[in-house]
Amino acid sequence: MILFENVTKTYNDGRTAVKGLSFEIKKGEFFVLIGPSGCGKTTVLKTINRLIETSSGRISIEDRPIDDYKLNELRWNIGYVLQQIALFPHMTVGENVAVVPDLMKKSRAETEKSVNHLLGMVGLDSEVYRDKIPSELSGGQQQRVGVVRALAADPDILLMDEPFSALDPVTREKLQNDLLELQRSIRKTIVFVTHDMREALKLGDRICLMNNGEIVQIGTPDEIVRQPANEFVRRFLGDAVESVQTVSPGASLTAEELAEPLASDYQLSNNGAVTIGADTEVGELLRHFAAEERLLVRRGDTVFGLLQREQTLKRIARELEERGAK
Repeated sequence: MILFENVTKTYNDGRTAVKGLSFEIKKGEFFVLIGPSGCGKTTVLKTINRLIETSSGRISIEDRPIDDYKLNELRWNIGYVLQQIALFPHMTVGENVAVVPDLMKKSRAETEKSVNHLLGMVGLDSEVYRDKIPSELSGGQQQRVGVVRALAADPDILLMDEPFSALDPVTREKLQNDLLELQRSIRKTIVFVTHDMREALKLGDRICLMNNGEIVQIGTPDEIVRQPANEFVRRFLGDAVESVQTVSPGASLTAEELAEPLASDYQLSNNGAVTIGADTEVGELLRHFAAEERLLVRRGDTVFGLLQREQTLKRIARELEERGAK
């Protein structure tokens, strides 16, 4: 869907923001760019819709170089959601959402139907919110409108640049869940920038970890946790896990809290799964998951629960967010 071929961006001051990047983002994929400040992740995002022009290399969408598109044609097919929500303050919610459809000269009836439908998709009753102005909305509501506005032209691609980082933890966690639910229904290609590994593990189908303008590792959450490429990746993972103690002193996240009940017909014999104690904490779980696909959880001599790697990684990310919100 989106192909980077040896893409480099060097600014006039001689600083190279990204260096020879080659990778592919699949159609309908939730692709997360993550890394420390200044690593080049936002530059990569902005090259897709040509807010930043590359110095060399090629970016293609559906096998067509982005330079071959007219700029308005390219950007109408790419929604863009910022951390700074940037709604037009003098316009109503409905008018904000209708900006791009109006520029595309869609009919008023079609636009009204689209506005009402999209607001409903993000939990904003159009009868209640359509005629409000942005200052009447909470930060979370404004960000929902920002997402809807980016979707108003029904683009194939949605770019999101740290869209939730300025929100309080409770609102942020709720919007992450809403975005996952929305993606299940709309199946857009989403490119999402964050600096938070917990958020990346929770949202991403695949994660691209960057440092100093280069790709350190690309993989699924499962692959990143099970086979970190180097110490830099392990440190990012470690920061996410260790934040349990930071956000919830004295309370650890354990295997017992994360385990799924065993099905009544689950065969304990000859299943090949490693058995761990109910009080095993997250750091130790991740070390087990580096080698194991599933883990059985016991209390004393009784095996009562099951941990499966992919589901457990997502659950850990959700739990960390919830604890951070308290």
